[in-house]
Amino acid sequence: MALVCAATAAFILMSVRGTAERYKTEEVIAAAVRVVYLINRERLPPVMLDEEVTGIQVLNPKGQIVSTSARILGRPRMAAFRPSESSPQANKVLCHSPAFPEQCVIVVAFRVPQPDGMWIVYAADYQVPRYVNAPLVTALVGGSLLLIALTAFGTYQVVGRALAPVEAIADKLGVITATDLGQRVPVPKFRDEIRRLAETANQTLDRAEMAVEQQRRFASDASHDLRSPLTAMRTEIEEALLHPEEADWPSTGETLLESLDRLQALVTDLLQIARLDAGAPPKHDRIDLAELAAWELDRRQRKVEVLRELTFGTEVIGDRLRLARVLNNLLDNAERHASSMLVVKVDRDEDRCVLEVVDDGGGIPPDKREVVFQRFTRLDAARSKDAGGTGLGLSIARQIAESHEGTLTIEDSSMGARFVMRLPSAPKE
Repeated sequence: MALVCAATAAFILMSVRGTAERYKTEEVIAAAVRVVYLINRERLPPVMLDEEVTGIQVLNPKGQIVSTSARILGRPRMAAFRPSESSPQANKVLCHSPAFPEQCVIVVAFRVPQPDGMWIVYAADYQVPRYVNAPLVTALVGGSLLLIALTAFGTYQVVGRALAPVEAIADKLGVITATDLGQRVPVPKFRDEIRRLAETANQTLDRAEMAVEQQRRFASDASHDLRSPLTAMRTEIEEALLHPEEADWPSTGETLLESLDRLQALVTDLLQIARLDAGAPPKHDRIDLAELAAWELDRRQRKVEVLRELTFGTEVIGDRLRLARVLNNLLDNAERHASSMLVVKVDRDEDRCVLEVVDDGGGIPPDKREVVFQRFTRLDAARSKDAGGTGLGLSIARQIAESHEGTLTIEDSSMGARFVMRLPSAPKE
C-alpha cells in the first residue's frame, strides 16, 4: 500500500504540475500579448505595473531595454533567444537568467515588427515547483499515511483472525509430550489449508502414538521373553546349589545350554530388528533365488523331509545374507509346525520371483494370518508344541521382504501353512 500510495502521489503531482505549468505559460503569453498591443498602439510606458507576471522587458531593434516592469527595474536583459523567422513567438525555461540568477523562470519572447525594425518583448514568471505547492503535498502525504494506517490495521486484524487457528495448533503441540500423545490439535471449521495442516498434524500424532505404543509393547514383550530364560537358568542353578552332592550337574549344564541358546537366539533377533528399524539399506547383489534356497537347504540339518521344487534362473536384486535369513526363518517356523515334511518352491510369476515354504502341519486360521507377523506373537498351537521360537522370526522375514520392495504373506493351501514371498525380478542383463 505504501508503494501504491507513493506511485499515486507521484502521478498526481506530475499531472497537477504539468497542468499548472501550462496554465502559467498561458498567463505569461497573455501578459506579453498585452504589451505587444501597447507597442502597436504606441502607448508603451517606460515602467509597467503588470503584477500578474514576475517580469516584462521590451527591447528595441538595437537591443536596448526601452520598457520594463517595476519588479525587475534596473536588472539586465533576461534572455538572449529570439523567436524564429517562421514564428512570432518562442518560450523557454531558463534557470540561469541574468535577471533571475537564482531561480528557474518561464520566458516567452514575441517579435513585434515596427517601422524602425524588429522589437522583442520578453515576459517571465517563476516556474512551478516540483511539489506544486505545500497544501497539495500535505494533503497527499496525510491521505497516504491514513490509507497505509487503515490498511495495516485491517491487514493485522484479518491475518490475526486467519492465523488464530495456527496459534491454537502451536499451543496444543507445545503441551503434547511423549507421555501424553492422546491429545489432538483443534481442527478449524473452514475447509482450507490450515484445516489440512491440523488434520495432517493429528494424523502424525496418531502415527506417533501408535509407534510409541508399539515400542512400549515391544519393550514389555522383549523384557518378558528375556526374563524367562534367565529365570529358568537361575532356578536350575539355585536348585543345584541347594543340594550340590545330589545335583546332576551334566543334566543341569544341558538345561542351562538350552536356556542360553534361547537367550542367544532372542538377542540375535532383537539386534536384527534394531538394524531393520534403523533403515539400513540392503545390498544390491544379483542373486539366483533358487541357488540360494538350494545352498541353504544343503547346509541345514533336517528335522523333517524337505521336498524341493526349484526353478533356477529366478534372479532378484538384494542382500544375500538378509534373503537367506528370510528363508531360514520360514524354514524354522515350518519345521516347528510340520508333521512329517515341508515343500520349498522357487518359481517366476510374470515380473516377480516367488519363494514358497509349505508345511503339512495344522495350518493357520485366516483371521490369524496377519497376527503371526506381529512381534513376539506365537499362537497357542506354537506355544504348546515348541517353545523354542522367539516370536520375532516372521516379523523379521516380512520386514526384510518389504525392504526389498517385496511382500511376504500367508496364502491358502491344501495342507498346512503356505508362506509366499514375492520379490521384483532382476532386470535382464
